[in-house]
Amino acid sequence: MPENSGYTTIHPHDGASLSATVIRLRPPASEPTPASEENGPLVGPSPPPTTVSGSLGFAEETRRLLRSRLIVTYTAVGIVSGLLAVLGSLDAAPIPAEAGLGHWVVGLPLVIFVQSAAGLLFLLRYPQATLFRLRVVETTQFSAIALIGGTARFLALTAEPADSLDPRLHDVVYRFAAALTGYPLFFAIVLYGVMIPNTRRRSLTGVAILCTVPLIATGLAAAVNPYVREEFWEILPTTALPLFMASVVAVFSAARQISLQREAFNALREAQQLGSYTLKKKLGEGGMGEVWLAEHRLLKRPCAIKFIRAELAAQAAIAQRFEREVRAVTALSHFNTVRVFDYGQSDDGGFYYVMEYLEGPTLDKLVKDYGPLAPARAVYLLRQLCGALGEAHATGMVHRDLKPSNILITTLGGQRDVVKLLDFGLVQDHSDVDNDDRLTRAGTILGTPSYMCPEQAGGEPVDARGDIYSLGCVGYFMLCGRPPFESASAGKLISMHLTQPAPPLHTFRADVPTDLAEVIARCLAKAREDRYQSAAELEAALAACTCSGQWNAVVAVQWWQQLASPEATLRPGSTLIPMETVFRH
Repeated sequence: MPENSGYTTIHPHDGASLSATVIRLRPPASEPTPASEENGPLVGPSPPPTTVSGSLGFAEETRRLLRSRLIVTYTAVGIVSGLLAVLGSLDAAPIPAEAGLGHWVVGLPLVIFVQSAAGLLFLLRYPQATLFRLRVVETTQFSAIALIGGTARFLALTAEPADSLDPRLHDVVYRFAAALTGYPLFFAIVLYGVMIPNTRRRSLTGVAILCTVPLIATGLAAAVNPYVREEFWEILPTTALPLFMASVVAVFSAARQISLQREAFNALREAQQLGSYTLKKKLGEGGMGEVWLAEHRLLKRPCAIKFIRAELAAQAAIAQRFEREVRAVTALSHFNTVRVFDYGQSDDGGFYYVMEYLEGPTLDKLVKDYGPLAPARAVYLLRQLCGALGEAHATGMVHRDLKPSNILITTLGGQRDVVKLLDFGLVQDHSDVDNDDRLTRAGTILGTPSYMCPEQAGGEPVDARGDIYSLGCVGYFMLCGRPPFESASAGKLISMHLTQPAPPLHTFRADVPTDLAEVIARCLAKAREDRYQSAAELEAALAACTCSGQWNAVVAVQWWQQLASPEATLRPGSTLIPMETVFRH
């Protein structure tokens, strides 16, 4: 998958790679998704719904917490503002009449009271309001407090004191008014940090806005009122310092709160059941969501579970993409293709599928850590990939995103250097000539630029020969430690694939056998007619290379044993592997 697609292979802490996931997608509540001729079941008959006991996404957990906190906040602010309005009407407001605010003493708190009552009514009327709507309600509440607080400060600092007041006390009145009108914003900042679940960045943004309002109001008042202008440098520190302290408390509280919330959520997830599976621990997270290690309760078989982020799962294009992936992968059974174990529908209307959990480095990590591969080893791995692609192509499927990070080097049944092809998320099904339901829209290019075939780069239809080109790029990476073309610009990479011939392998590595270099060069032909026409044809060409028989399962075991031995001289970042020098020619 491209980096910006939001879907990446997850690597556990020990450097192993996660090959598979459980996918949960939440379709729109107003659009039921029964099986039909057009949108049939993913695999075979539709299974009964699988109960997900309490398995709420973190976004849903945040939504519920935010709603409950907003109810408390609106209630508290409504009570306080209503009380202030009543006190103002009884001439018992905290701001004395000498400040000259007049009816504003009642009007401003009354506005906050009405706004709080309206917000509270919305929260109680719509308990299932989305997280986005709740964020709008949150923003409205604190924006209103900031606006009213800033208005109160400006009015207090520009109002004419009562005629009965000694002019020598005017500066005292303005300082008192500044301090008093700062309290609402001071408490609003603390309330925002303590009550509202936010990330550190979001809390910083909100707090910064709340702090800016009284400073702007003070500056505007100084421009209008000469008394305030004279006392400006006295008023400013007494305004800024309390706001700064409140901001520190708010941001620290928000960051600590979200951290504790995630820890509690993860602890809850560990004890949850997903149908026949028990969630064990979090392995990591990518652009699409979190990945968890799970175990089948009866078979005790490990698998991997991926929870899609709620904001992404609701997008029709994302749902369509993962539905395409599950349809594609479940139809394949080749040893070198990642396997699907199970799928189903949760009680909240989403669906998921379970795939095998595999450990081992991706090809990308293997080459980056230990240098380019021996030619014989590259051939050994490429032939396995040809087998996986051959089955996919025979069923009418094209992968379209072959790259080193989508290729896992794992161990199965004691056999090392077993290749597993991952991430069929951009697969296209060409088995139905009438099927024009493509994820690729006109003018849109999906894939990874460094490994993209020319026709895919040009936005043209891609067939099996496009995968042959991408596999040639992967082979180039295996042997040279870099793809055929490199550039920081995706546009330049696409242009290179379209117009420039790939540099000869011998440009970067002189010891690659000529016959293998010719095979890779033919894979990288610009015209698809000049490439190998099938994965089987490419596999036969690789098998005919002189170095083909020099790497096998036994040699692979020896290489990994040597890597694990205490006296091994191999270290991450080394360019050459001592044992592989035997097989370089």
